[in-house]
Amino acid sequence: MEKWRWAFDQELEAIRAAVLEMAASLVEAIPRTTRVLLDADLEGAGYIIQSDANFHSAAQAIEHRCIDVLRLQAPVAADLRQVVSAMQITAEIERSADLLANICKATRRIYGHSFDHQLAGIITMLGSQATRLHVAAIDAFIDNDAAKASALDDMDLYLNDLHGQFLNAIFESQAAGRIDLQVAMQLALVARFYERIGDHAVNVGNRVHYFVTARLQQRQHVER
Repeated sequence: MEKWRWAFDQELEAIRAAVLEMAASLVEAIPRTTRVLLDADLEGAGYIIQSDANFHSAAQAIEHRCIDVLRLQAPVAADLRQVVSAMQITAEIERSADLLANICKATRRIYGHSFDHQLAGIITMLGSQATRLHVAAIDAFIDNDAAKASALDDMDLYLNDLHGQFLNAIFESQAAGRIDLQVAMQLALVARFYERIGDHAVNVGNRVHYFVTARLQQRQHVER
C-alpha cells in the first residue's frame, strides 16, 4: 500500500511540476508580447504566434496524464481536487497564451501605424499588471495559499481600471486624428485581450482556493 501511495504521489508531483513549467513560460511571454506590440516587432510576433502551439501541446500532455490518474487511480477528496484543479489551471494558462498570440496578430495588422506616448504608456501598464496577476497566481499555486488566491480578485480590479483608461485614451487619440479608426479598433481589441488574461489569472486563483479549502469562490470569469 505504501509503495502504491509513493508512486501516486510521484505522479501528482510530476503533474504539478508540468503545470508550473507551463505557467512560468506564460509569465515570460506576457512582457515579451507587450514589447513586441510597442516595438512593432514582426519577427517577435511571429515567434510568439508559433510558440502558442507549444502551450497547446503541453496542455494536452497534462490533460492526458490527469485523465490517466482519474481512470487508473480513482482519487478522492484532496487528491481528486488536486487532479481536477491541475486540469482546470492548465486550461486557463492555455487560453491566456492564445490571447498573447491574438495580441501579436493585432501587432501585424497595425504594422506601420504609430500611436502616441500616452497609449504606449498604458499598454506598458496593462502588460505589467497582467504579468503580476499571473505571478501571484503561480505563487498561490506553489504555496497552496488560499489567501493569496483570494487576493487576485482585487488585483484584477486595477487591470480593469487600466482597461477603461486605455479605451478612453484610444477614443481621444482617434478623435484628435492621431490614429485612424482601424488602428483604434485593433487597440481596443488588444485592451480586451489583456483584460481577459487577467481574468484567467483570477480563475487560476479560484482553482487554487478550491483545492486548498474545498470551497468554490463566488466569482468565476467565463470566456466571452
